[in-house]
This record gives sequence, structure tokens and C-alpha cells, in this order.
Amino acid sequence: MKHIGFLSFGHYQAVPGSLVRTAQDALLQTVELAVAAEEIGVDSASVRVHHFAPQLASPFPLLAAMAARTSRIELGTGVIDMRYENPLYMAEEAAITDLISNGRLQLGLSRGSPETALRGAEAFGHVPAPGQTDADDARERTAQFRAAIAGAGVANANPQLTGHTGRLAIQPQSPGLSERIWWGSGTRATAKWTGEQGMNLMSSTLLTEDTGADFGDLQAEQIAIFRQAWADAGHPGTPRVAVSRSILPLVTDQDRRFFGLRAQADNRDQVGHLDGGLARFGKSYIGEPDVLIEQLAQDAAVQAADTVHITVPNQLGVDFNTQLLDSVLRYVAPGLGWR
Repeated sequence: MKHIGFLSFGHYQAVPGSLVRTAQDALLQTVELAVAAEEIGVDSASVRVHHFAPQLASPFPLLAAMAARTSRIELGTGVIDMRYENPLYMAEEAAITDLISNGRLQLGLSRGSPETALRGAEAFGHVPAPGQTDADDARERTAQFRAAIAGAGVANANPQLTGHTGRLAIQPQSPGLSERIWWGSGTRATAKWTGEQGMNLMSSTLLTEDTGADFGDLQAEQIAIFRQAWADAGHPGTPRVAVSRSILPLVTDQDRRFFGLRAQADNRDQVGHLDGGLARFGKSYIGEPDVLIEQLAQDAAVQAADTVHITVPNQLGVDFNTQLLDSVLRYVAPGLGWR
């Protein structure tokens, strides 16, 4: 069995063909897609977080709304850019959302990707300390967040009100949430660090390093490094690993009209410059179900991961994306042994 979820970037724009023209459209349709996905048997619903862009931003009100409308499906992020976050306020929001969901929250965090704003996190009042990089700052905020949701004392008690001088934890607490934190890794070094830290691993269709190896093989190498680092650090249990893929089965005439021409153009990895270095972008899987089964069976990272997040073209609306996910479950997943 493979855990199958969807990942929405929540794009909205008033352009021809878009069914998601406003921020309200994006938010309400994401909730409706989570409800529909749960009904057809999808395992998780995740949202990408971006700032200063017409996409989904602060995720917790949205995740709480999704939680209130569903009962089984996991809910998460892929990923939250920790450079922008107040870790203690975020810990409160995350605990509240997890309690509303009855323990279904799966939070993906990371240093984040390049944003549309220059030094955008500084506009939020978050400036790295002298000598720190953005990555250092994001990891420090993550450590504070993880300590807070694990129940660590983070502020001195007022003895006049509490009768003691001990340390106070944030409230509320949601038991088990600290074990459901993921880190978005784009390199082998970060994958190793993630395993050492005892977080689950989340890897997307973008890797911020390139060795010349195929995308799936490079990502599979990162997964192996992560699992070895987890074991070497002595963490208990088995960590989870998620990868993201664009999977578009061509089943209906509408599928072929929207994506048929892209089946050839998007069938290979792309290498380019991003954030000062080489990056490798994974290909899209577009084609007839039997073709997709054969191709995905050769994707080493997909085979190594326990969870696959399917990135959805959210601007095509809830009905299309529900049908897309249903096509994956009906016509692709069984042939790969995922169902």
C-alpha cells in the first residue's frame, strides 16, 4: 500500500480558463477538494505556502476549516517557510488545528524556496542574527517550534498569578503532534540533517543540487541517506518519506484536451539555475494509465517513498481535480501495487 495524497499550490488569477479567480475561490475550493478527496479514498490533503503571491499563504485557518469538514484524511503543508514564522505563535496555531482535526495534522516545514519579494521575511520583522544565514534562522525557528509543541517550558511563570516560578509551556498542547513534523529537503546534506533531527522527510519536484543523475535516482539517494542518518542517530520507530509528483492520467477527452500536447514536452527532467546554484526539476507524468504505470515503476524515489503527493492543477476546479485523483486511484495505483 502506498499513501496517496494531493498537494495544491492554491494559485488564483482572473485569467481565461481559470475557475479559481480570487483568493476566496482558492480557499473555499481547497476545502471542497479535501472533502471530495476523502470521499473517493485519497489519504491526505496538503497545501503549499507562499507569501506575497496570488497563492495560499497562512495555512492554519484553511487547515482548520478542512479539518472541520473531514474526518479521516490527513491534512498538512508542503511546506511552511520557517523564515516567516513566529515559532511560539505557530505552535499555538498548530496545536489548535491538530486538536480540531483529532490528530490528523502532518506539517511540512523548510527553509523555503525563492519568493517574489526581496528579503520578504524581513518585512514580517524576522531578520537573521549577525553571522546567521537564512537557513540558520529557519532551523533555529524550527527548533523553537518543535520544543514548544513537545511541551517545553518557554516563558517564566508569574508567581502572583500562578503560585510558582517555573517555566510555562504554550497552550494548548496536542499530544503526538511533535512526531508528525516533516522537513522539506532539496539536497543530500539536508536529507542527512533531517534524519539526524528525527523529522520525517518531504521532497518535492525540485532538488537544489544536480549531479547529472536522473531526478528520481538523485532523490532516492537522498532518501537512503536520510534513513541511514535516522538509524545512526538512534531515533525510535520508522520515519516516513514523501515525494511529490505531477501525475496526469489521460482518461477522458477533457484530459487529452488539457494535457495531451504536454505529454511529450514535459517527459524529461529539467536543469537550471536557482538561488545561485544548479537545480534539477522533475518531469511530469502525463499519458495513458498503462504508460504511467510503466514509467512510475522505474522512478526509484517513488518506489522508495511511502507517500506520494500528487500536485494538482487547482485552477481547473474541484470537479476536474477530483476526477484526476480518482483516475490515479482507479487506473494507475492498482497496477503499481499502491492499492
